[in-house]
Amino acid sequence: MDRQLYAEKLQEAEATKQPINPLSSTVPDITVDDAYAIQLLQIAAKQQEGKQIVGKKIGLTSKAMQQQFKVSEPDYGHILSDMVEVDGATISLNHFIQPKLEFEIAFVLKKDLYGPNITVEDVIEATDYIVPALEVIDSRIVDWKIRFEDTVADNGSSAMVIIGGTPTKLLNVDLPHIGMNVYRNGELFDSAAAAAVMGDPLRAVAWLANKLSKYHIGLQAGEFVLAGALTAAVTIEDGDTFTAEFAHLGAVSATFRLKEEK
Repeated sequence: MDRQLYAEKLQEAEATKQPINPLSSTVPDITVDDAYAIQLLQIAAKQQEGKQIVGKKIGLTSKAMQQQFKVSEPDYGHILSDMVEVDGATISLNHFIQPKLEFEIAFVLKKDLYGPNITVEDVIEATDYIVPALEVIDSRIVDWKIRFEDTVADNGSSAMVIIGGTPTKLLNVDLPHIGMNVYRNGELFDSAAAAAVMGDPLRAVAWLANKLSKYHIGLQAGEFVLAGALTAAVTIEDGDTFTAEFAHLGAVSATFRLKEEK
């Protein structure tokens, strides 16, 4: 298959907000390696435009998300410098095609992590601190009709990240048992514990470091890693304000509107 062609199609879909048909239906024999190569071609093109890689995201780590998208393993994508917003921001929905929101824990690294054979202990040693985060996911594929290869090629369906909370050292928390309550417009609508992410988000970060090594990529000091959603993604509507409150980690929030406020 022409990987460059499909990388360009996905970039055009992102720019024009006109989603394309699933790659998995257009190219039925697409492989996971094809999909990651298509993702990397897009990232390289954006780097040439001056954007910088500031982090990675892990997707489909919780049972809820795997059931929602009918897959059995995680995936990953890259977070670029133009994809990060501050806690409490008002964000224009015009940036997206069909956005959903996920609630996650971000690991900020102080040391490089290069697989294979990265362990949970290695992740603990490499982590500076953790904070709560929101991830806006979006699909450049029509109607979210995605298979695993589609979301991989589409940079893990990532679109934006909002980082909040209080920087917290891993030594100060029992990570799998950190609880989270999520509010939409002030009303509680979901809750979970960090153990929803592969039993322990540390395992997700270790998985990522080892998976990346297959493509000669590492996690670098100063980057952050979104370890995966604690609950199923939720559709964003005009005017919604979402707040995720994490025990010991603080909160993170964002408001979404169709038009940016002047």
